[in-house]
Amino acid sequence: MPKRWRGYADHLAELYGRRVYRIGLDAGFSCPNRDGGREGGCAYCDGTGASAMYQRRGESSYYHASAFDERISKASPSSVPTLQERCSSLKGQIERGRAFLVRRYKAELFSIYFQAWTNTYADRATLKALYDAALEEGPFAELIISTRPDCITDEVLSLLEGYKDRVSKVWVELGLQTANVGTLELLGRGHDSDCYIRSANALHSRGIGVCTHMVVGLPGEGQEDFRRTCMWINKAESEAVKIHNLHVCGGTRVHDWYAQGEVSVPSLRRHVENSILLLRHLKKNIVVERLICETPNHRLVAPRTFPDKSAFLSLLERTMEERDVWQGDLI
Repeated sequence: MPKRWRGYADHLAELYGRRVYRIGLDAGFSCPNRDGGREGGCAYCDGTGASAMYQRRGESSYYHASAFDERISKASPSSVPTLQERCSSLKGQIERGRAFLVRRYKAELFSIYFQAWTNTYADRATLKALYDAALEEGPFAELIISTRPDCITDEVLSLLEGYKDRVSKVWVELGLQTANVGTLELLGRGHDSDCYIRSANALHSRGIGVCTHMVVGLPGEGQEDFRRTCMWINKAESEAVKIHNLHVCGGTRVHDWYAQGEVSVPSLRRHVENSILLLRHLKKNIVVERLICETPNHRLVAPRTFPDKSAFLSLLERTMEERDVWQGDLI
C-alpha cells in the first residue's frame, strides 16, 4: 500500500535513485527579529537556533528540568567569530556531520543544509564566502538555505541562482508558520503572509525551489486557519512543506503563556487529526518533508508525552488508510 502523502525520502529516491542525507549547519548567522530591537525575537524562539543535534556538542551535558536553564537561551557569546573562523567552522561541521551520517545510516549521497537561524541575513560577500566554503567540501546533491520571507533580496536571488550549476537543485526554506496575519503579529514575526507570497514568486522566477514551514496549534488558531495556510502554500506553488506541531520551549514568551494556561499544545490524537486536515488540503505534488517537530528533550517544556516520530507516522498512515483519504483529495 503506497503512502497516503508524498513523502520526502520517496521523492529523493525517485530523483537520485537512493537516499540523500542532509548535513545541517550553523554558519553563525543571527536573525533580524533578534537584532532589530524586538523583544526576544519570535514568541516561540528560545535563542538556540535550529541546528542539528550532532552539531550541538556544547549541549550534551544539559538535562531537562521544570525551570529551563536560561544560560542556553540568554547567554551572549564572549566574542564574535570572524568570517574566516565561520568558514573554518563549517568545514569542521561538515566533517562531523558526514561522519555521523555514514556511521548511523551508511549514507553515500549528501546535501548541504544551512539550517540554523536566518541564512540570508548578511551582505552578499559574506553569504558567498560561507556558501562557497561549504560547497568546497562536496560534492553535494542539493544546496538548501533556511531563511525568512523578509530576507529575500535581489542580491540574494542573484547569488543563489549562481549556484544552480554546482548542485542538482537549490532550495530555500521559508518560515511562513501561518497565513493568519493576527497570529503573525502576536508571535512577533515581523512579516505578513503577502511577504511570503512575494518571496516565493521571486525565488521561483530564478528557478529556485521553495519549501514552506508551518506550525500547527498556534495560540487561538483552529481548522479554518489551517485551511487558509494550506491555501496560501498552494497559491505560492511551494514544492515542499514542513509541518511542525507546536512545541513550548523554556525561556520563551510562549512558555509564559503556557504557564498561565493561555496556550495548550496538541495531543497525539489532535495532531493526527490536524495533520490529516492539512494533507487533504495540500496539493498532491507538494513533497511533505516533515510532519512533527523534534525539539531536544532538555529544551522542551511541552508536550512531554508525545510519542516518537515513527509511532506518530505509523498512526497517521493507519488512520488515513482506515478513512481512505489522501493528500490533496479535498482540493
